[in-house]
Amino acid sequence: MNHDEEYSSDYLAGILNSVKSIAMVGASPDPTKFSYGVLRVLHETGYDMIPVNPALAGGEIRGLEVYGTLSKIPRKIDMVQVFRSSDALLGITEEAIAVGAKVLWGQIGVRNDEAARLAESAGMKVVMNRCPKIELFRPFWKPRLNQQI
Repeated sequence: MNHDEEYSSDYLAGILNSVKSIAMVGASPDPTKFSYGVLRVLHETGYDMIPVNPALAGGEIRGLEVYGTLSKIPRKIDMVQVFRSSDALLGITEEAIAVGAKVLWGQIGVRNDEAARLAESAGMKVVMNRCPKIELFRPFWKPRLNQQI
């Protein structure tokens, strides 16, 4: 896939409609941080959010247990969302492949073409330099209105 081109609405909607669990690497407990706001909205929308932050492992963010690495998460991970530097994306991709994630999503400002090639060669879907919170409000999205908040 050419990540210089726009992702199609069908591609993004397909991802957002199919994933249920999202491991957020770089999750922050600070409500003023963008990662916290994204975690909050995705969680309130009905996704099973799994915060990943080595410095906070064993603690909680919004009542959700924080894990130090993807390999420590004891359940299936559909998507790995990355709030880290582009340089860190390759190592995170290797972990995501090892745990069997289906999607690798680099947040706005997070792009690494080598990581994308590696993930795609392992059969993963890849989105880079985009925010799933923003994509939820695009016209193609059908909100999960039946979810309790």
